[in-house]
Amino acid sequence: MKLRWPKSSGEIDRRVVVNPAQARELLVAVTYCGRTRGAMLMAMFACMYFGGLRPAEAAGLREKDCHLPASGWGLLTLERTAPQSNKRFTDSGKAHDERGLKHRDAKTTRPVPIPPELVTILRAHLDTHGTAKDGRLFRTRTDGVISGSAYAKIWKEARTYALTPDQVASPLAGRPYDLRHAAVSLWLNAGVHAPEAAERAGHGVDVMLRVYAKCIDGQREVANQRIMDALAA
Repeated sequence: MKLRWPKSSGEIDRRVVVNPAQARELLVAVTYCGRTRGAMLMAMFACMYFGGLRPAEAAGLREKDCHLPASGWGLLTLERTAPQSNKRFTDSGKAHDERGLKHRDAKTTRPVPIPPELVTILRAHLDTHGTAKDGRLFRTRTDGVISGSAYAKIWKEARTYALTPDQVASPLAGRPYDLRHAAVSLWLNAGVHAPEAAERAGHGVDVMLRVYAKCIDGQREVANQRIMDALAA
């Protein structure tokens, strides 16, 4: 008899999701971590929160992918990611290979509108830190790709500065990826239509709604009111 393990639903634990004030406090805290690396990485974490980027998408972001006007909303046109793998399993023999976007054809791009706050952060980052030789915004001192362990270490330290001891011990923003979860949850709770939120996040609509089902607050009350309005019409 074969044992069958229950399949994970993939739903996000709402306890990991930070609110905007907590997210901003964490981003400020990042700048106090490390000698120079925290200040360099703050904008990368900001891309995950304000743009909903996956860590590998943020790591692969290049200057030419960014439309950063002097005022108003900007646009990131995502083409490549820089996921980390064991060197034995990459085509180049390096720890990171450039790849196309997750769940998309290799030549497909994904436009992600970004709010003015992130535009300002990225403009300041470029003015202060410049880019790698290949145009990447986030890099090591030798122009390499920032490793997952490096930015996870910075994030762990930042949580101790920005959060209370009880919050540090909790799942709240336990991983950098949770900034993306917070972003998508915010969009859905703000009333952004599911297809638009899914397009920005690079998800299918059905997957996104299943994954973030427990992170959408107040939907029952909204639905009840809409039904009441329809019945009264």
